[in-house]
Amino acid sequence: MATEDFFKSGTGKGIAIGIGVAILAPLLLPAAAKAARPLARAAIKSGMLLFEKGRETAAELGEVLDDLLAEAQAEIEAEHHHAADVEEVTEETVVETVVENES
Repeated sequence: MATEDFFKSGTGKGIAIGIGVAILAPLLLPAAAKAARPLARAAIKSGMLLFEKGRETAAELGEVLDDLLAEAQAEIEAEHHHAADVEEVTEETVVETVVENES
């Protein structure tokens, strides 16, 4: 009865499983290694392709941002030129008006 209690308990099952794995491991590990190699190679290949696609996407995003920055800079410069032209015209108008009124 003690033997039956030992195997019914979790400890007995754990020891039995451990012994079974120890016996079967030398037979199963080489087969598992052969099966795992193509899977590992496929995973690495997929990772490399994903990385390359990410680099391309990042480069495209960089180009779009460069274009947006250039457009924004051009708009800022155009606004500054427009503001300078308006200020110049205003100054000329004020000077002409003052000169005309003094005459």
